[in-house]
Amino acid sequence: MIRLLSILALLTLSGCKEELAQDTTPLPLSVEAVGHFCQMSVFEHDGPKAQAHLGGLTQMPLFFSQVRDVVAYTRLPEQTHEVLAIWVNDMGAQGVTWSDPGTTNWIAADAAHFVVGSRVLGGMGTPEIVPFADVTKANSFAVKNGGQVMRLAQIPDAAVLAPVIVDGDSDDADFEERLRKLARTSGD
Repeated sequence: MIRLLSILALLTLSGCKEELAQDTTPLPLSVEAVGHFCQMSVFEHDGPKAQAHLGGLTQMPLFFSQVRDVVAYTRLPEQTHEVLAIWVNDMGAQGVTWSDPGTTNWIAADAAHFVVGSRVLGGMGTPEIVPFADVTKANSFAVKNGGQVMRLAQIPDAAVLAPVIVDGDSDDADFEERLRKLARTSGD
């Protein structure tokens, strides 16, 4: 009898362990989705979006207003949770446009083909990394907009972590000169 109870207990525990596997199915974009870094509605920004499912945060993925941001997030030392899955909009899906990248056309980031270094800007006004399920569509986009087609692991850190200089931004020398002027005027 004790042996039977032990076997039943083990079977129950092994069943519980399987139930603890976290669901990382992508969620459709909704008005409640806000960008992790900017805390703004993802619908306020053009271009592809992303979501990352983290260990321990069941069906509460982090949403990103740009694909570039999710790649950066995974490479930041401050990132503390295990990343279980990353989903990105397939910009080659039927009916997708830059202003309407879709709400359910998710592809796994590790299966996507990304155009890196193109002329297009993402939702936050910085260079975007544009995902496609079909490498032919990615190559076609790169021919039209510049950039190179890469897989997720090939994207260089500089493409997502380096400071972005947008037209009109000042260079370091100009910034230092403005600081010197500010110090002189505030000391008067």
